[in-house]
Amino acid sequence: MESSPSWDHEAVAAIVESLRRTPGALMRILRRVQDQLGWVPPPALPEIAHALNLSRAEVHGVASFYHDFRPTPPGRNVIRLCRAEACQALGAEALADHVRARLGLAFGATSSDRAFTLEPVYCLGNCACSPAGVINGQLLGRLTPASFDDALARLVRR
Repeated sequence: MESSPSWDHEAVAAIVESLRRTPGALMRILRRVQDQLGWVPPPALPEIAHALNLSRAEVHGVASFYHDFRPTPPGRNVIRLCRAEACQALGAEALADHVRARLGLAFGATSSDRAFTLEPVYCLGNCACSPAGVINGQLLGRLTPASFDDALARLVRR
């Protein structure tokens, strides 16, 4: 059995303590944990549940429902490709095929060297510049296999 990755207990405890009395505390806590750690460690969920007087099932249900909450640490470079209709109409499927082949990853996977995580997104709000993607938080429009490769090359050169 594989052990779970280590995570910062103190950071999670501080986030929980700072937000536990605010309206909508669960979502705020999960969002802040995700933002600060890059993922929401499943072992933190019972601690969050206890602090908010919620069941573990309630907290797990929310954390697993929203695709933006990652249950594992992401790779050093997170690549998100839009899978929505506008992007599909302008070549997103061919782009996705290219990106998956180039990285050797399926959607939702992280490379074994933890260099890349590939995530599907269902609308980035950049429909006029479809197909769209995000690499490490930078929105890219009118992506093609060639422009993706250029962006990837810039990452590798860093």
